[in-house]
Parts: sequence; structure tokens; C-alpha cells
Amino acid sequence: MKKRAVSILGSTGSIGRQSLDVIAACGMTAVALTANCDVARMEAQCRQFSPRLAVMMDENAAADLRVRLADTQVRVASGETGLLEASCIEEADTVITAVVGSVGLRPTLAALKLGRRVALANKETLVCGGELVMDTARDCGAEIIPVDSEHSALFQCLEACRDRGEVKRLILTASGGPFFGYTREKLAGVTAAQALRHPNWTMGAKITVDSATLMNKGLELIEAMRLYRMPMEKIGIVIHRESIVHSLVEYCDNAMLAQLGVPDMRLPIQYALTYPARTTTVAEPLDLLTCKPLTFEAPDEETFSCLALAKQAAQTGGTATAVLNAANEVAVGRFLKGELSFLDIPARVADAMARVSVVPNPSLEDIFAADREARTVAAQ
Repeated sequence: MKKRAVSILGSTGSIGRQSLDVIAACGMTAVALTANCDVARMEAQCRQFSPRLAVMMDENAAADLRVRLADTQVRVASGETGLLEASCIEEADTVITAVVGSVGLRPTLAALKLGRRVALANKETLVCGGELVMDTARDCGAEIIPVDSEHSALFQCLEACRDRGEVKRLILTASGGPFFGYTREKLAGVTAAQALRHPNWTMGAKITVDSATLMNKGLELIEAMRLYRMPMEKIGIVIHRESIVHSLVEYCDNAMLAQLGVPDMRLPIQYALTYPARTTTVAEPLDLLTCKPLTFEAPDEETFSCLALAKQAAQTGGTATAVLNAANEVAVGRFLKGELSFLDIPARVADAMARVSVVPNPSLEDIFAADREARTVAAQ
């Protein structure tokens, strides 16, 4: 197993912290760490892992961190310039993209252009700039290994595939979030605190709300289309409350391969870092004799309309998916602040999709222009 040198974009978040657990357990090296404004946690990480570079997106946080780390050899940078530097740092052969939102697009592209392995936990990168990202990886001989539990499961199940023509369907599983079975009337009164109580996973606030609205599964559907070059009609979604089957691949002979495991993100993170090898893990093993019975149901797209909106954006293509993502980021942020209701989230997304013009075959600048316009519409 190769002892990788890793740059983590978003090291103080949930995925970033668990990535550092895996790096420590596997004897790998963290050469660069980035965060937004959590100075105390970043200082602790730097003292434990001694990276060459630490980046804070917030300028004031970076100034504070420089003072705190003055007795170390860690260099501190800031802003998007620092984020790009962390993604391209010479010592790293692997970049874990674990930042939240479309901010992950530029540094991911930069790492791919250098031929690095990208362990991708930032689904917005492929949602907003999927074709551009995949083409860059292909042209530069870079690897994209998914970290999302569902996409890691598909990636592993597709290892048995000699020819993608043998694939009948990719099947993404969804927990259904904390509001599974709710009516629209009941959803109208739910709070942010309730939305953040995910039944199975411990995740960041934004992705947890996306799980509650089913937008997360819509974004993953778009991600699967780009990552595996599959049309939307060959991708299915099922509600699987237990989060034990992380996704499945159905082949042309009707055989299905599934990847099972406890709901622990350290499993897909480790696989992304050690692939094609496997090694022992810090995660708990799955006990088939004591785990819950496995159930599967169809998603309710009428009640949880974010999933239907994501499918609409995927069908439209071009910058429609960037508009969907940007409007959702703004709406979720306002919901978490108590400025919007839960049902206002899909309403704001739908409004942005109706008002922002779509550019087919977009350039990187077209994608960011659509992103900015959608944010403006969603914020009004």
C-alpha cells in the first residue's frame, strides 16, 4: 500500500477530521490543511500533523493562526489563493476535496491538471462543472476517486465490470433523512434543529439539510451521471432507512452487486486513499446477525420536490445544474439562520431555475456567472 502525502481541503469539517483519522491510522502524511475560520481546531491539527502549509479562507482567522503557530514550521496562507496553493502543493500526491459548495471547483481542477489523485467529497464540483472536470482528469491522466459513501459503493461494485455496456442500472440508496414519511403540511412547520437530527450519519449542517430535503440525492444523481458517464434513465434511487447498503449496480443479466458496511465515512475515505489496495480499518465491522432488517422504498418526489428539481436540471444540462446548486446553497444557508421555512428551500431553487438563463456547453466562466446570478436571485 502506497503511503500517500495528502492535502486536505476542508480539514476542520466532518470529512476532513475523519480523513485525518484515516491518515494517522494508515501512517500517511498530511502536507497541507485548509479551513474557513475554525482557528482553534486548525491549530490543534497543525500541532498534531505538522503540515507544511495551513490555509484559512478568512483573513482575520489566518492572522490569528500565524500568531498561534509562530513557534512551529507551519506556513500560513489565506483566501482562495491559499486554497489553490494547497491543492497544488508540490509534496502532495493526493488531494481530498472536502470543502462545502462550488468553492471546491477551482482547486479540484488545479489538482487534476497536475495529474494528482483527487479523493472527491465535494459533490458540487461535479454538479457544477462535471464535463469540464471529467475531461480535465482524462486529458491530464489524473484519478478521481469518490469519497461519498454512495459513489464509493458504486465505484467498488463497478470494479467487476469488464465493459460499461454490461451495466443495466446504477442504484443510489438514500436514508430518507429525519422527515421520511412526512406530508407537505407537516414539513411546513419543521425547524432547522429538527432537520439537523439525521438518523444515521454525523455530517456537516449543509449536507444534513440536503439529506432532509432529498436534494443531496439529487446532487448525487447528477454526480453519478458525470462520474460514470451514465444517462439519467440508467440511474435509480431507493430509500434505504438503515444505511447499510450504500449503493448497488445492476447488470444486464439482472445480477446485482451491492457494497455493505456500517455508516462510517472513514470506510470510503480510506478506500479512496489506499485504492487499489485494501487494508485494516478503524471503522467497526458490520455484523449481519445483529444489524437491522434491510428495507427499500421509492422516494416521494412530490413531497420532497428538491429531488424532482435536480432531475429537471440534469435533464436540461449546461449551467442548469450550477444554478440548482447555487440557489440551494443560499436557500439552505437562510433556512439554517431561520430566515426561510423548510418548504421555502425548493421554492427558491425553482424560482432561480426559472429566472436564470441556461448556457449549454459552458466554459468555467459561464459556470461561475450562472452561480453568481442564481445566488443573487435566491437571496432576494
